[in-house]
Amino acid sequence: MVRMAARTAERPAGKLSEVFENDRERQGAYDLLESGRVALDALLSAMGEAAARRAAAHSFAFVAVDGASITLTDRQRKKDFGRIGNRDAQRGMRVVNALGLSPQGVPLGVLTQVWWARPPAPTRKGSKRQRRAQKARARRQRTPDDRETRYWVQAIEQAAATAKETGAKFWFQLDREGDCQVILSKLVDSDQQFTVRSSWNRIIEDIDEQNHHLLDWLRQRAPRGAYEVDVPAGPGRSARRARIAIRWGRVVLKMQNETHLPKELLEVDAVWAQEQGTCPKGEKPLDWLLLSSTQVRCLDDAREVLFGYTLRWRIESFHKTWKTGACNVEATQLRSQKAVTVWATLLAAVAARIERLKYLARSEPDKPASVELDSYEIRALILLKREQKKKTEVVPDSVPTIAQATRWIADLGGYTGRSSGGPPGAITIRRGLEYLRPAAELLRQLDAEK
Repeated sequence: MVRMAARTAERPAGKLSEVFENDRERQGAYDLLESGRVALDALLSAMGEAAARRAAAHSFAFVAVDGASITLTDRQRKKDFGRIGNRDAQRGMRVVNALGLSPQGVPLGVLTQVWWARPPAPTRKGSKRQRRAQKARARRQRTPDDRETRYWVQAIEQAAATAKETGAKFWFQLDREGDCQVILSKLVDSDQQFTVRSSWNRIIEDIDEQNHHLLDWLRQRAPRGAYEVDVPAGPGRSARRARIAIRWGRVVLKMQNETHLPKELLEVDAVWAQEQGTCPKGEKPLDWLLLSSTQVRCLDDAREVLFGYTLRWRIESFHKTWKTGACNVEATQLRSQKAVTVWATLLAAVAARIERLKYLARSEPDKPASVELDSYEIRALILLKREQKKKTEVVPDSVPTIAQATRWIADLGGYTGRSSGGPPGAITIRRGLEYLRPAAELLRQLDAEK
């Protein structure tokens, strides 16, 4: 498995046939994965502990938690996958990932993954209105142990456990899926900080013991500050520098909308951020209502809460690199849940490293390349760069910065900067690693034979 992981890092791809070109290696990889003998829990534990140790080196680490669907090939429906979405037309697996991030937003690694396959969609009869009523009734009857929120709870539990083992301090970041009583209660029990984007205009308990809705209460408070934030491009959203007005306040939420659960009070700080005057025509302005365990006393505290939430987008970038980008896990042709989850977990570790290189080069460009690359990788990179350098370019023997090293790796992968003008992305970094890793391994073997 260690050799498989090393080979996958050298040549990331979703199909085993694209990673292992040697017939014996390829057949061995298929046999090992399909045998079911690899313990997924042990693999996840090793990966999570490594990421948590990196997190422990910082005063704290952000942890972005998000779910994803892995769409897989199952045309004859003979594989033990589940449905994707509400219908059985697409097949695959569901997963919740917890991605560790440094205080500057640099990926530290995957802390845990929780996998599951959805059962077949239930057969419902009657009119469209009757089917909606049946679906709503079934949803109300499900207990927390029957809902998919239990997988989010498991991911939080497992990530929090690695924090206790390594001494790391986490600040969980969740989108609207996290705004439910069972997840919020688990975040409180984790003894770690958290920020969750609110999905409901919840009822709050005021000091006069009267009930108010949270947004109505915040609207009565004038904005207490404003600042600008860089917004990356996304579905229906163009990249821009947005001007954000902020309101905040300490509130007590009355958690009473969950069936099968007792009523509960939860004290949090609510931070409401609204975009003003910078949204392009035809797009929705940013409007975030965040619930945080962090006490907000001033504008700087509110900005830190908002900054942490903006880093949640890092996990979306990780999912793109992992699913369809550099690692292309959705292309796998493996035939069982066990095989897919082990293989996808290896690819997740590789995707996290690619994302780490990408963001290290952007956020901490002056750090030496040795923060991420070992001595053999640096030596190999210098030698490979000298083969491709321009006539006027000088490649010194000294250790390059992480920004320069990442650019050289991307150059090996075909990056020119002409098409987008932006910094290197995951695809060109992955292609460059295909050249770098074998060269570094060759240098390692040569030194071992001396």
